This record gives sequence, C-alpha cells and structure tokens, in this order.
Amino acid sequence: MPLAVDIISWVLIVLGSFFTVVGGIGLVRMPDVYTRMHAASVTDTLGGGMLILGMMLQAGFSLVTLKLLFILGLFFFFAPVVTHALAQAALHENVEPELAEDRRGRADAPGGSGRQP
Repeated sequence: MPLAVDIISWVLIVLGSFFTVVGGIGLVRMPDVYTRMHAASVTDTLGGGMLILGMMLQAGFSLVTLKLLFILGLFFFFAPVVTHALAQAALHENVEPELAEDRRGRADAPGGSGRQP
C-alpha cells in the first residue's frame, strides 16, 4: 500500500508542477493583462491544488496534513478572488484588451459566416 500512495503522490506532484510551468509560459506568451490573468489563475489553481494534494499524501495522517488542507482551502477561496480583484482594477484603470472589438459576426473572421447571431 505505501508504494501505491507514493506513486499517486508523485504523479500529483509532477502534474501540479507541469500545470504551474504551463501557467508561467502562459504569462509570457499571452498578449494582454486579461488573458495573462486567465492563464495564470486557471493553471496555478489546478497546479497548486495538485501539488498540495501530493504533499498531503506524502505527509500521511498527521498535523502537517491538516495544515496543508487548511492552506488548500485558503488557496481555492482566495486565488479566484484575487484574480477577480486584479481584473476589476485593470478595468477601473481603463486597460483595454488586445482585441477590443467583437469579431463574432464578421465574414472574414475564421469560421465566421458573415451573419449576425
């Protein structure tokens, strides 16, 4: 049984690290502040959650696991709130998205039929 727990915990830790690195790459590659926030918040919440779950499995049933569970709860509640607050602050400062116009009805848009929805 300990071998199975070790394998599962390391799979979670590696997947969490992967999602966190993908979020970092998204910060560099995305064009504006809104898409950067989206890339970072989604991947970091998932990556951080998997990392903490993997560490909880490594710690076993102890006080450390309870502390990690508390940190996980705080992380899942506060990370989306902070991202929303940053987006509201950017909107308040009139930071425009890279694509400010709506392209859904244009005929030259990829996959567009030229009709209004």
